[in-house]
Amino acid sequence: MVLIVIVAVVLYPLLWMLGTSVKSQEEIVNNIGLLPERFTPGNYTTGWGNFDLSFGTFFLNSAMVSLLTVVGNAVSCLLAAYALARLRFRLRGVWFAVMIGTLLLPGHVLIVPQYILFRSLGLVGGEWPYLPLLIPQFLATEAFFVFLMVQFMRGIPRELDEAAKIDGASPYGIFRHVILPLSRPALVTTAIFSFIWTWNDFFRQLVFLSSLDDYTVPVALTLFIDSTSQSAVGPMFAMSVLSLLPVFLFFLAFQRMLVEGINTSGLKG
Repeated sequence: MVLIVIVAVVLYPLLWMLGTSVKSQEEIVNNIGLLPERFTPGNYTTGWGNFDLSFGTFFLNSAMVSLLTVVGNAVSCLLAAYALARLRFRLRGVWFAVMIGTLLLPGHVLIVPQYILFRSLGLVGGEWPYLPLLIPQFLATEAFFVFLMVQFMRGIPRELDEAAKIDGASPYGIFRHVILPLSRPALVTTAIFSFIWTWNDFFRQLVFLSSLDDYTVPVALTLFIDSTSQSAVGPMFAMSVLSLLPVFLFFLAFQRMLVEGINTSGLKG
């Protein structure tokens, strides 16, 4: 019973948003219940074509940014974690401590120097405005994912590395044939959270994107709220419901691998 109550509390906002997406503008104001008195599916068609371009353009922009972020975080953070966890070099502990220290800095503090840097490089508002959002992801700037992978790799027995060295494997060979296959659970976790966080990200995308054609879904949803005229609340909730589907499907596709990786701790046999 306690679990049922907790699930009901967690799912209530989602159910309310789903019900509101099929209510008329007047009913949204007067009816705060879950179920609509009059079913209004036109909010979805209105919201999809509410602007000069289809709302599908915003979905494509978000999908492109999110998928490239997943690739960038997975590749760069895995390589950085391998160096910090398995290789020996000077000041390794110092660099690892500095990397952990960046977790103490809020993202809102870093956005100003990042904006100044990318603007001085001519990347803000350029031909491809998504570069300021993607370049940091390919440089292992997400310390949380680096730390996650470092801790995961430290749990892999070093005897596997020594066995590979006896067989003549180089550090690259050890990474390719030993570390990479065993790091799949950490990679899947990184991919899931990278996709969800990037898809739902609003602040950074609002700062770096200035053209309507380049907007992503979180930024485009704010266009339904107009301070000078009547706001299209119904279509906004309808598009909000659709914006949840990619996140849900992405998590559903990889949840088995995530749970399997947690149960096996990344080691089989």
